[in-house]
Amino acid sequence: MQTKRTIFPNQLLPYLLLAPQLAITAVFFLWPAGQAVWSSFLREDAFGFKSTFVWFANYTRLFHDPEYLNSISVTAVFSVSVAALSMGFSLLLAVNVNSMLRSRNAYTTLLVWPYAVAPAIAGILWWFMFNPTIGILSYMLSVFGIGWNHRVSATDAMILVVLAASWKQISYNFLFFLAGLQSIPHSLIEAATIDGAGPSKRFWTIIFPLLSPTTFFLLVVNVVYAMFDTFAIIHATTEGGPSQATNIMVFKVYADGVLGLNLGSSAAQSVVLMGVVVLLTVIQFRWIERRVQY
Repeated sequence: MQTKRTIFPNQLLPYLLLAPQLAITAVFFLWPAGQAVWSSFLREDAFGFKSTFVWFANYTRLFHDPEYLNSISVTAVFSVSVAALSMGFSLLLAVNVNSMLRSRNAYTTLLVWPYAVAPAIAGILWWFMFNPTIGILSYMLSVFGIGWNHRVSATDAMILVVLAASWKQISYNFLFFLAGLQSIPHSLIEAATIDGAGPSKRFWTIIFPLLSPTTFFLLVVNVVYAMFDTFAIIHATTEGGPSQATNIMVFKVYADGVLGLNLGSSAAQSVVLMGVVVLLTVIQFRWIERRVQY
């Protein structure tokens, strides 16, 4: 089979078509990233009147700071929990919706709505539901003898932010899982059913392996989401507390740079965070993608 190729009559046209996207990438990503890298080698006073080039002193100080090391471990727990919970629950919803015939479109529409909610609003909604004084969910837990107070309990605070962040991402994952399920040929499922395979057997031997490309894509997206896009949720619910139990890396960048005015340390943290996300993405593409069945 011969592959069709697009031939441009003008050699300059492809570069002109790419120019807007390249300009946006340069202005909104490459230039700020370069500024952050440069600032990470500087030490500035709180008023910005003087800057001193300190080489790697900001990075060295970071990895000797117990608070920063704590934020790394908190981020790891938070990211794994959010990715596992949001992807697992959305896959369960997608499998059940895919088996429906009449009300599939209605359920899909209802399940997509949470994705339109801003992260800060999602955080506030869950904060109200789990509020120790007026929250309906905290009241229901107290009926069963479970005391809830995310203001003083590190475990309760982590559960709160994980639930809020996962709920916000479930709709996105659900759409991709549902699309992946609908693309699986129904003849394969029928053949397995005729051979005597039960629902569980069909799912783990046929459906889930064929969903591996979608699962791999969502794994990368969810890790990046948990690392960066959950800042507003943390800020609206716990602000990194109590006792820095929910102080993830992206929130610490804000706390040290905006609130603490330690711009050099904040820039170094942002560079480390960007490096961690790039490293995780490379590992996912190099190691996990080999197990994906296309």
